[in-house]
Amino acid sequence: MDPRVKPAGGALFFGDPPMTNGPSQINGHIGAAAAAPGRKGDLKQRAIHEVKTLFVMFLYLWALLAVFVLHESIVLAQRGISFTGFGVAGVNALILAKIMLVADNLHLARGLKDKPLIYPVLYQSAAFAVVFVCFHVLEKVIGGFFGGHTVSQSISAIDGGHIMRIVSAGAIVTIALIPFFAFRELGRVIGERELHALIFTRGAKAGAQRELSG
Repeated sequence: MDPRVKPAGGALFFGDPPMTNGPSQINGHIGAAAAAPGRKGDLKQRAIHEVKTLFVMFLYLWALLAVFVLHESIVLAQRGISFTGFGVAGVNALILAKIMLVADNLHLARGLKDKPLIYPVLYQSAAFAVVFVCFHVLEKVIGGFFGGHTVSQSISAIDGGHIMRIVSAGAIVTIALIPFFAFRELGRVIGERELHALIFTRGAKAGAQRELSG
C-alpha cells in the first residue's frame, strides 16, 4: 500500500487537511444557515424602527421650529419686512432629527438610565437645546458668509447680538423638548406599545367604563 494513502476519513496525501465534515460541523453549517434569515429580519425591523423614530423626531422638531418661524415672521411683519421660512424650518428639522437619532444610538444618557426619569429627561432636553442653539448660530454664520459678512457680523446680527436673548431661546427650546423626551423615557420604561395604549386607547376606554359604572 502506498504510504501516502491515508485510511478513509483522513487526508489522501501528505499536507492535505484532514476531512472534518463530521456531524458537529454539519450541524454548525445548518445552524448558521438557519440563523441568517433571522439576522436579516432583525436588521429589517431595526431599520423600520429607526425610520419611524426619525419621522417622529422630524415632525416634533418641525412643529417646534415652525412656531419660532411664525413668531419671527410676525415680529418682522410689524417692521414691514416679509419673511417666510417654513421650508427652511423643515430642512433644519430633518437635519436636527438625524443628529438626535445618532445621539440616541450612542446612548449619551445611559449613565442616567437607573436614575429617576426627570434626570435623563432634563439632561437630554438641555443637551439638545444647546445643539439647537449652536446649529442656529452656525446657520446664520454660513448665511452671512455667502452674503459677504464676516463671522463677527453674522453673530452680532443674531437676536441683536444680545447673549441673554440667545440664552433665553435655549431655555425655551429646553422646556419645549421636555414633553418629547418624557414620552421617550416613559416608553423605554413601560414599553412603547403600552404607553401608546395608555394615551390613545386604554385611557379613554377606562374613563368611559368608570362613567358607566358610576
